[in-house]
Amino acid sequence: MKATIQTQGKQYTVTEGDVLIVNRYPETEAGQKLEINEVLTVGEGDAFKLGAPFVSGAKVSATILENKRGRKIVVFKKKKRQGYERRRGHRQELSVIKIDSIES
Repeated sequence: MKATIQTQGKQYTVTEGDVLIVNRYPETEAGQKLEINEVLTVGEGDAFKLGAPFVSGAKVSATILENKRGRKIVVFKKKKRQGYERRRGHRQELSVIKIDSIES
């Protein structure tokens, strides 16, 4: 069964057993269970349901495998002929989650 979920401001189409890398869930730890209730679509074929905006009663259960940080991004600003240069780095906080079950 497939489902399209909305989490952390982004949408993902998932099936059971998928592993996703999403923005970090605040105040969570590895091994913790999540319940995602913002399900946009669920099912396949004749059993397909489309929400407006969410499917009522549908939920997706997931487990956090790990919390980590993404690769470093360098943000470089420069104004030519002005002597202005700024260099900053950024590492996004991420959560790796595994989809356990999809209920419609």
